[in-house]
Amino acid sequence: MIITNEIFQPPPDMMISEWADEFRELPPEASSEPGHWSTSRAPYQREMMNAICPPSAEKVVFMTAAQVGKTEIILNTIGYYIHKEPSPILVMQPTLQMGESFSKDRLSTMLRDCTCLHGKVKDPRARDSGNTLLHKTFPGGHITIAGANSPASLASRPIRVLLCDEADRYPPSAGTEGDPLSLAVKRTQNFWNRKIIIVSTPTVKGYSRIESEYENTTREEWELPCPRCGKYNALDWERVIYDGKTEPLMRCRECGYETNGTGWKSQSYKGRWHANNESKVRGFHVNALASPWVSWPEIVSQYEESRRSGPEKLKVWTNTVLGQPYEETAGTVNIDTMTDHEEEYGAELPDEVLLLTAGIDTQDNRLEIEILGHGQNGDTYGIEYRRFYGNPGSAALWKKLDEYLSREWHYADGDSLKVSCACIDSGGHFTDEVYDFCRDKARRNIFPVKGRGGYGLPGVSRPTVQKHGVYLFLLGVSTIKGELFTRLNARRGEPGYCYFPKDDSKGYDGMYYYGLLSERMVVKRRGGQEYVTWEERTRSVRNEPLDCRVYALGAFKILNPDMTRHKRKAESRGESKAQSAAMMQPKRIMRPRVIRRGFAI
Repeated sequence: MIITNEIFQPPPDMMISEWADEFRELPPEASSEPGHWSTSRAPYQREMMNAICPPSAEKVVFMTAAQVGKTEIILNTIGYYIHKEPSPILVMQPTLQMGESFSKDRLSTMLRDCTCLHGKVKDPRARDSGNTLLHKTFPGGHITIAGANSPASLASRPIRVLLCDEADRYPPSAGTEGDPLSLAVKRTQNFWNRKIIIVSTPTVKGYSRIESEYENTTREEWELPCPRCGKYNALDWERVIYDGKTEPLMRCRECGYETNGTGWKSQSYKGRWHANNESKVRGFHVNALASPWVSWPEIVSQYEESRRSGPEKLKVWTNTVLGQPYEETAGTVNIDTMTDHEEEYGAELPDEVLLLTAGIDTQDNRLEIEILGHGQNGDTYGIEYRRFYGNPGSAALWKKLDEYLSREWHYADGDSLKVSCACIDSGGHFTDEVYDFCRDKARRNIFPVKGRGGYGLPGVSRPTVQKHGVYLFLLGVSTIKGELFTRLNARRGEPGYCYFPKDDSKGYDGMYYYGLLSERMVVKRRGGQEYVTWEERTRSVRNEPLDCRVYALGAFKILNPDMTRHKRKAESRGESKAQSAAMMQPKRIMRPRVIRRGFAI
């Protein structure tokens, strides 16, 4: 390594935003507006970047929406320290795979396009270049890219500049080593002038890592002056007015003046950050209403779509558009309210049901199964809950299940549906038997599944091939349970409502409801970090009804069907039936084939 005199020069009299305005180039591969960087395009970014620079600034926290340029702020910070204050830098992503993508897709293009960085980090093709995908050296420092899920990538190495991206997606522990954020922060202790930058969109209120960090900062909000009275206003979603016909407006909290997003954001060059708390640590919150890349009509449209789609989509919108944690109601369902969900179907299938899935739980002396109907907007309809007693090691029990999954379920008008997808628990004592049963049934969308705990995991992961060519799906059971309990708290008529038949012969009795609500969401601590898990309320209640519902919902996620298309099919079926009634055409059995929209098998 060649040591140059510039390494020993005092820090430059230059802020990160000034560096970006002078040297940063945005690549066409990763930017909708490639070319020379201009902080004035999104003025709120100026102070967010500059807050990192003062010697007294040890930690800075950004709790933001998804489309406000937070990744570019991280890249500008990296470029500044490579060029002007060479230092050991660590960028921590939620997973090692995400770290590799960040290095290839974002960091490498910045190093390529910013001429001031040419020659700092050598070409990776050169011998002994010190430039690998996850570790790059330059005169006076290096940059390491780590995954919060990988203890090895967090191995001891002194770090001055720590950049933690999407901190809410970090696991509670890096293997068995403990909280990955705490592990990374410990690596900065050797530097009196260390910089710790924590960035993320939030997740669940009360359990969000970035929310917890933000609460102990200055809690600054971006404000714009009213175009009429000049008084400063935070861009609060609660003051946005829209009727679905005209452009959304926001009312000034001082003079009551109402104008659209263009009017408010035309004052962005006069914007300011307002602190709501006294702290030595600066913290910034900005939502997508301030973003120059997202229009207010688009934000309102996204809100309406997510509201219609149910609580899961509304949670994503709250996190990624408002940059706020979502308040979960999971685990707080009162069993006394469950009878409010019951209604008379009038047939095996209510007219609102568009397709069926099944969830099967295996026990030592029986199989338990639920047939679940799915309607528009995430509504679900319990169709039947059954127990098949016998030895799961015997072929007779599996034959009975096969016959049950092959049957048709009928509407009041005589039309019918079959189960479109079924998930069978393979995690018990009869894994081989489950695999044998599913081996030749992939075409019928009958799959073995295995549950994985841990908050934040996807509801369903891509399948892995087991012996005999069986496809095994892993279900994020904590995630699905959270979604289920949120639905159970919905009011009748809201998206995602859960219906149950009043007919006790269908298996939905008091013991079923106790089993469905047999677990609760609790918060625990590991390595100084809070995490969410699910625990039994009492050992005296069996949880098979909950497991079967989770597997049936997992089957729906595997299918990932276009419910609008199924709605059109159902309406077309009804119209055709009415038109052909006089012709006495034989009934048509509707058999949805939707696996192509889900995982390709």
